[in-house]
Formats: sequence, structure tokens, C-alpha cells
Amino acid sequence: MIEQDRQIADVIAKERSRLRSFIRRRVANEADAEDLLQDVFAELVEAYRLLMPIEFVTGWLFRVARNRITDLFRKKRPEAFSEVLHEDEEGAMLDVEDLLPSPDAGPEAQYIRSFLLDELQNALSELPAEQREVFVAHELEGRSFKEMSAESGVSVNTLLSRKRYALLHLRRRLQTVHDEFLEK
Repeated sequence: MIEQDRQIADVIAKERSRLRSFIRRRVANEADAEDLLQDVFAELVEAYRLLMPIEFVTGWLFRVARNRITDLFRKKRPEAFSEVLHEDEEGAMLDVEDLLPSPDAGPEAQYIRSFLLDELQNALSELPAEQREVFVAHELEGRSFKEMSAESGVSVNTLLSRKRYALLHLRRRLQTVHDEFLEK
């Protein structure tokens, strides 16, 4: 047991910084990122305790982190977020769930779903910090512009403008991904 604890401590010490950076590039909220990091290490401890063989610990840790990030975005994505992504032929808004393959549709659908969520996260990470913060706060966290304005001292119009630029970027950036999947 003591040898096992030492091995776990060594892995955590070695991989903590890289894994935290990996998660922070994909998760805007620092508290969520830290929670995910702790969840990944808790899963590592559990795997060791259950004597599950892990051949490539680093790869395993990053795969678990990616899965946890995906789970976080599935759980936190409110309905308002779907409205920025796509309209059908009649102009009616489609829910993001309508655009993603069902998670129950098998491994290929799960891969595509994961890929699309990764692309969304990558597109968000490309935004300037001010635009990303406004977009995430309003669309993902459900905060009002008035509330954000009171906290930050930035005018509501400026916040609206930042969100508009974020939306334009996301639409442009995700259009290529959308077109690729329509061709298949």
C-alpha cells in the first residue's frame, strides 16, 4: 500500500502542471478546471486501489480529463446557447442536441459528438478574453448583461458588442466543421 501511494504521488507530481494547463485551455472557469483536475486524480487513485492496470498513465490521465471536460459542457450547456449556432430552413432555431448525434447511437456517434464539442471548445478558446468571458457568462452561466455590467463597470452596450463579435467568430469558425459533416 505504501509503494502504491508513492507511485500515485509521483504520477500526480509529474503530471499535475501539464494536466492543469490542458484543462485550463479548454475550461474558462478556474474553479471548474480545478474540480476537473481533482476528479481526474481521484479516478487515478481509484484505478490504482482497484488494481486496474494502466499501461500509459499520461495518456490515460489526458483521456479521462477530456471525457470529464466533455461531461462538464454537456451538463452546463443551457438552451440559450443553442440559439447562436444554427437555424433551420424556416428560420427556426435548433437546439444543439438536435445537431449532435445521440450519445446512445454507438461509438462512431460518440466520437463525432466528442469531436464537435472539442471544436466548439477550441473555437471558444480562440476568442479574445473579453469576448469569451462575456459569451461564457451570458450563454453558459446564464448571467444577465446588467449583472455583468454592475460587477465589471463595463457598459451594457460594450458587453453586447463583445458578445456580438464572439458570435460572429463562432459562426464563422464552426461553419467549416458544420459543412464537413454535411458532406459525409
